[in-house]
Amino acid sequence: MCGRYTLTTPPIKIRELTQVKTSLNTPPLFNVAPTQDAPVLRVKKGSSQLGMLRWGLIPPWAKDATIASKLINARFETAPEKPSFRTAYRSRRCLVPADGFYEWRSENGVKQAFRIGLQEGKVFAFAGLWEDWNRPAGPGAAEEVLETFTILTTQANQKLTPIHHRMPVIVSPSNFDLWLNGEPDETRMLGQPYPSEEMIYYRVSSRVNNVKNNDAECVAPLTSAV
Repeated sequence: MCGRYTLTTPPIKIRELTQVKTSLNTPPLFNVAPTQDAPVLRVKKGSSQLGMLRWGLIPPWAKDATIASKLINARFETAPEKPSFRTAYRSRRCLVPADGFYEWRSENGVKQAFRIGLQEGKVFAFAGLWEDWNRPAGPGAAEEVLETFTILTTQANQKLTPIHHRMPVIVSPSNFDLWLNGEPDETRMLGQPYPSEEMIYYRVSSRVNNVKNNDAECVAPLTSAV
C-alpha cells in the first residue's frame, strides 16, 4: 500500500526526470495525502504532459466522488481485470513523480512511521492510472470534470518486507515510454519490486500522521538511513 508520499525535489529536477518542456512550479510537498492534488505525467493529445491531478481514482461510471478514498491504490497484479481500473490500464497509464513514500509498522505498541526512497534522495516515479470523471451539475452550477489518479502497488522487495508486505511500483526512467505508450501486455513485466540495493529508509516523527502537516519536519530523520 502507499497512503502518503513526498515530492520535495525542485521543479527543474522533475522536468529533467520526465523530459517535458514545461514544469509545474509546485512548492515542496512533504506529506502528499489522498484527495490532494499532485503532479502527474501522462500522454494527452499526443504529447507527454505534467498536470495536477487529484489522488484517488474516480471511474467514469461512479455515481459520486466518495469512491475515490477506496481507490488510492490498485494492485498491479489485478488492475488489468478489475472493473475500476481495467479501462485506465488499457489507455490511461501515468507516472507519479516522488522522492519518497511513507509506511508504518507497529513498534512497542506504537505505529512508527518510515520514509522510504532511493539512494542519494533521487527523484523517481510510481506507476499510476488516471481517469476523467464528470461531477454532475448541481443547482446553479455547471458540470465539473475531475482528473484523478491511483498508484499501483506490488509485492514488497526483501528490504521493505519487514515494514510492509506491499510497496508502490517504481518505474525506471528507461521504461517510462513503455509504461506510458506500450501495449498493455508489454507493460506487465514492469510490476516487479524495485531492487532492494537501490533503496533506503529511516524513521520519521509522528507529524506525518496528520495530513495538515506539510513541512520539512515531516521528512527529518529520527535515525540513520538503512
